[in-house]
Amino acid sequence: MKKFDGRVAAITGAGSGIGRALAIDLAGRGAHLALADIDEVGLAETAGRCEGAGVKVTTRRLDVADRDAVEAWADAAVEDHGQVNLIFNNAGVALAATIADMTYEDFEWLMNINFWGVVYGTKAFLPHLKAAGEGHIVNISSVFGLISIPSQSAYNAAKFAVRGFTDALRIELDIEKCGVSSTTVHPGGIKTNIARNARVDETLAAQAGGADSARDQFDKIALTSPERAARQILTAVTLNRRRALIGPDAVAFDILSRLPAGIYQWVLAKGAARRL
Repeated sequence: MKKFDGRVAAITGAGSGIGRALAIDLAGRGAHLALADIDEVGLAETAGRCEGAGVKVTTRRLDVADRDAVEAWADAAVEDHGQVNLIFNNAGVALAATIADMTYEDFEWLMNINFWGVVYGTKAFLPHLKAAGEGHIVNISSVFGLISIPSQSAYNAAKFAVRGFTDALRIELDIEKCGVSSTTVHPGGIKTNIARNARVDETLAAQAGGADSARDQFDKIALTSPERAARQILTAVTLNRRRALIGPDAVAFDILSRLPAGIYQWVLAKGAARRL
């Protein structure tokens, strides 16, 4: 897909952050939008910022962990717009907890959104993209889908799973030659609300001086704006890249991931120990 003018893009997590930036950028390029988020207030604000571009914008409150709801949204998007050409499975949440202290409820909450939400979005929209004859699936992984980080086991599990799922999808689409492709996106630190809305285990929060302090630490290392991230993601789509590293820290993480596991894990363990 070399251009977006006249195409229809569906975006989850469109109420803020990368999702909002993607919506605004795509609207400026002439793409019609089917936007979804569980945050209705943020979603309405995003839609309002896109409607002046002269494109059709539809919105839906959506919990991506609800498979039936995602499938119904995909069908409604096609009914409203006539077709869908792109799906950005962007919605996500964060959780900071050690494996020993993490509850099953928190683990399942994160996996249902960050992994199953991507699976549901992919499978719900894929038949519609094939029917359109031209399409692209963009699934958001993370730099934590490249290397593992202490206290991020659940997030690692979801983002590594998204990477493997989307890489396999890309190979299948290459074989099928159906006019649809896919890209796995690995953002580094992006200045969004994901850290602000993260669940933080009490033990980790105490070590960091409180949950707010733990979230502040992430904000300080977020190097890339959502707008810049959106531009890089859309460039990756037009170039049909298999993977997109978003931000200079993502490039560094990718290099780190190529080292022997014992080396990078030793470095991370030493760094974490110094902070305790």
